[in-house]
Amino acid sequence: MRITSVSAVYPRYKHVALSWRTKLWQIVVRVETDAGVTGYGCGGGGLSAVEVVNGHFAELLTGRSFDSAADIASVWDELYAASIPYGRKGIAIMALSGVDLALWDALGKAERKPVAELLARSGNGVEKGRIRAYATGTDTDWYAELGFTAHKMPHRWTGPSSDFDSAVTAVMAAKRARAAFGPSAEIMFDVYMSWDSETTVKMAERLREFNMHWFEDVLTPDELDGNAALRTLVKPALIAGGEHEFTHFGFAEVARSGAYDVWQPDITWCGGITAGLRIVEMGVNAGVQVVPHRGGEVWGLHLIAATACEDFAEVLPGARGAGCDELWLGEPAQVDGYISIHDEPGFGVEPDSDLL
Repeated sequence: MRITSVSAVYPRYKHVALSWRTKLWQIVVRVETDAGVTGYGCGGGGLSAVEVVNGHFAELLTGRSFDSAADIASVWDELYAASIPYGRKGIAIMALSGVDLALWDALGKAERKPVAELLARSGNGVEKGRIRAYATGTDTDWYAELGFTAHKMPHRWTGPSSDFDSAVTAVMAAKRARAAFGPSAEIMFDVYMSWDSETTVKMAERLREFNMHWFEDVLTPDELDGNAALRTLVKPALIAGGEHEFTHFGFAEVARSGAYDVWQPDITWCGGITAGLRIVEMGVNAGVQVVPHRGGEVWGLHLIAATACEDFAEVLPGARGAGCDELWLGEPAQVDGYISIHDEPGFGVEPDSDLL
């Protein structure tokens, strides 16, 4: 089938937290084909990424034919090479992620198969039925009520002047989570690059009684050697990271450094399914776990279902009673702590036109 048009838009979000996300959050990419199917993909980078898609990638792709995973991989390589002068990481790759996912969605719709089935058929793994989900957020008691058996808590270190208060807050949060979820649940912390090495070691000791599964993003993604050194110092807890890394080229550096026990590529940022497949293969060879960031969303969920990714998908339920932007209609919901892909062709979702 042939691509007739490629376009991207930035949704009219109403519930985006004040941060870099305010103007640079997820975009919607649409690929029209002469086969009568429309593929949708989700990328990052906000209005800047929209400009990359509409101002560059669309010109390269209009009129291009694709009929297989190999064709999509070829498109990925071409777009990556064409965007090297301003890309390689960051917003350009976030834009490329959205295009790649839209192509996979269109291919699945053309073949009337879910993307996960296309991946499994290509020899990338055995499709998983139900995938264990973990809840990320602050409403710990509600997540336990919903049936989750794993919970990741965001925790930001607030600075040297309040180190003691931050440590106490973290310990109390872990204690509350362990009480709510019980002794067999997986409990994790995402500290969003707010700890240094010394703090990480101290907090691992303070939190040891709660049997933490992993500590995520303790240092910046540029401090690969520092992350690697921490792996032996915090055991049995694991060091997780990678949501801010881009492409299989970036994860090759992660592999060489041995920076993480758990790799967390974000499929809407790191280069889409095509890059995700390459990253998972690297992870298998490196002997590490691959747990996609926000993997409970359909983009990562199909990759988890059909490859050697861990049977562990991140879900962000928000807080009880809080509003949220439901951009994608048809997203699978967790039931009793598990989540499954739909049988719909492609990714099985459509964007909410009211937000576009």
